[in-house]
Amino acid sequence: MFKADSKLEVTNSSFSLDSEQDDGSKKKDEKDLYSSLTDIKEEKIWEEEEKEENLDDDLKDLPVEVRETVSLEDDPTEPTLTFRYFLMTLIFIPPGAFLDTMSSYRTSSAAYSVFFVQIASYWLGKWLAKVLPKKRVPLGRLSFSLNPGPFSIKECVLVTLSAASGATGSQGTTSISVAELFYNEKVNPAVAIFFMWAIVWTGYSFAAIARNFLLYDPQYQWPQALMQTSLFEAFRKSDENSKLAAKKMRVFFIGLIGLTIWQFFPEYIFPMTGSLAFLCWVAPRNKVANFIGSGMAGMGFLNFTLDWSNITSSIMIMPYWTQVLKFCAFVLGAWILLPAAKWGNLGSFKHGLMSNNLFLKNGTVYPATRLMTSNFTFNETAYQELGPGYMGVQKIWIMFFDYASYISAISWIIFFGHKQILSSGKKFYHRMRYGGNISNEYTDRLNKIQRSYKDVPLWWFIVLFVISFVILITIFATGNMFLPWWAYIVALGFGATIVTPMAWLYALSNFQLAIGTFNELIYGYMIHAVSGFKHPAGASSYGAVAGDAWYRAQYMLQDQKIGHYMHIPPRAVFFSQIFGELLGVPVNYGCLRWVLNTKSAYLSGKEKDPLHQWTGQSLISYNTLAIQYVLIGPKRLFKEAMYRPLPYGFVVGAFAPALFYLLYRLFPKGKFHLWNVTIFCSTMSNFYGNLSTGYLSSFIGGTITNFYFYRYRHELWRKYNYILGAAFDTAFNLAMLLIFIFFSSGKQIAMPNWWGNNADSVERCFATY
Repeated sequence: MFKADSKLEVTNSSFSLDSEQDDGSKKKDEKDLYSSLTDIKEEKIWEEEEKEENLDDDLKDLPVEVRETVSLEDDPTEPTLTFRYFLMTLIFIPPGAFLDTMSSYRTSSAAYSVFFVQIASYWLGKWLAKVLPKKRVPLGRLSFSLNPGPFSIKECVLVTLSAASGATGSQGTTSISVAELFYNEKVNPAVAIFFMWAIVWTGYSFAAIARNFLLYDPQYQWPQALMQTSLFEAFRKSDENSKLAAKKMRVFFIGLIGLTIWQFFPEYIFPMTGSLAFLCWVAPRNKVANFIGSGMAGMGFLNFTLDWSNITSSIMIMPYWTQVLKFCAFVLGAWILLPAAKWGNLGSFKHGLMSNNLFLKNGTVYPATRLMTSNFTFNETAYQELGPGYMGVQKIWIMFFDYASYISAISWIIFFGHKQILSSGKKFYHRMRYGGNISNEYTDRLNKIQRSYKDVPLWWFIVLFVISFVILITIFATGNMFLPWWAYIVALGFGATIVTPMAWLYALSNFQLAIGTFNELIYGYMIHAVSGFKHPAGASSYGAVAGDAWYRAQYMLQDQKIGHYMHIPPRAVFFSQIFGELLGVPVNYGCLRWVLNTKSAYLSGKEKDPLHQWTGQSLISYNTLAIQYVLIGPKRLFKEAMYRPLPYGFVVGAFAPALFYLLYRLFPKGKFHLWNVTIFCSTMSNFYGNLSTGYLSSFIGGTITNFYFYRYRHELWRKYNYILGAAFDTAFNLAMLLIFIFFSSGKQIAMPNWWGNNADSVERCFATY
């Protein structure tokens, strides 16, 4: 339709250039052309409507993206948990767990991609099916086959789901790192590992709260799950000698090899390409131009990046309306509020504008350790001497919007998601009353296929929760991990409350709300209601428990949705997730020890990383919050003039969704239901200013992929969008692994300084340093 209209406009322009003598005939031709184009448009619309009408009843409920991606046929005899599966999980999980943990200490990185595992396990599995002996191994009364036959795509799926569970970082590393870096306290290795296991299992058990609402209902697509399914389906069809699947695989490997080679440039050889600051090139010594153009220490205006870690595949899988919201939030935070704070009257405290640190009134870093006595109680005398802690203005509005985002997630689902949740709730109630699988309440083709397999019983989740509860209550009751046992109980309550709203948002938009300051604020209020022990790292431990209760639940549900799309027995999916985490956590701890032993000078701020990567921004942020909430306390904090506006963030988060819902009801065509307050506020709270490059490039990339190609070149988008996204994320992580092996695993080899790797400023913004 867009092309037709464009041609019509060009044709009309040519008519106006002809002589008046032919005006009548031209008008007749124009009318005929318009009629024919209208007929074509109506015919296309009619064809689309006819396609929908001709669909089988069990297909109409499936979204078009699902019908275009997911196979609607199943072979229940395909092998799943085989010897090959166990062997490959032991091979693929440790590298991913190490890389993802390492990335959590860096300023920027792409989230660890499991697409490499998908690709490698597929080809390795086919090779193992050829070389392993077809022999049965006795195991008591049981036995298993080393090679049960041809490698199945279901085995590949389960290996990938195990990697998605175990080849990740852990929220538990935060409190351990904060305690060691800033307070010189080491956590016992056994306590640390069991703590990290148990907080994840808590989240997995809490998935039972939301799965009946969000897993079986076909309207919840889970975009990331759909992307991974696209790659699995390409494998399946390649086994069937599909030419299109073979072409998709060629595109995948071309993208993989090309970006892997390229990532050596921004990450090691040519760091300048990671932040192309054009304004700094024009005026490299001008402070104003440098602040406006710098992507590493400024606003990032007209700043572009060629580093995939600053973009990621989110531009290819995140709905375009979500990307628009995120970019609008970035523009407000970086291009409007930052200059207003630096050169205007937005804030009176002018020190550390873009820092996460806490400062004294004169701008020096706040000596937080002086606020603690030797037994970790608050030192009132030292506080009276030092005075209140000050923060950069940007950090102030980050906290404000963080409060708003957390509350708005609940408020938004009440207004915009209540119908879907109530509908799913009725189906769940019907199942509980009359028995049976809840998927029986849905009549779409996918749920019909899954009825062939036994669902995961509720008592499995309950047992998992009991195990995690016993471990954690023992840890806290014995004085480990800096958290009182009663605060752990409260953390469970908050996690149970928030799990469904957060998962609902993620299932629709692929946007995951970052674990913010709300949990630490609640902990601060609680810990100051009692006297005694107030270790700052306790806030991070509380946040890890309360946060993972919904954070890990989302990932478990997402991977179970992949199992749903790929027709995997739900019990096999559940086992693969638990098994993966059992393998991954010890590697998480091993990586934590390596980072703290080798990068602590950068992370603690004693030395400056020239690439602005090993800056430990998240750790500094958590420590700043801990000082404010645990040592100083929220009550005393909010009495200070600069912090008084912060509690109003809760008011904004509670009532802004109501305003947009009212606008949506008054103006249904205005699409106000897409202006999600949670996404907007969360993006505002996530932007720390230390790295503003990537936002503009990501928005341009998302406009090309998920707007232009999705709308006007949909066939190309359908064939290659998810495949390329998988290839690029895989390439980044492969490049990071190779760089680590070649230049960091043994003797560290630094890239020599040159024009594209300037020792003072890699982006050549010399006046910002």
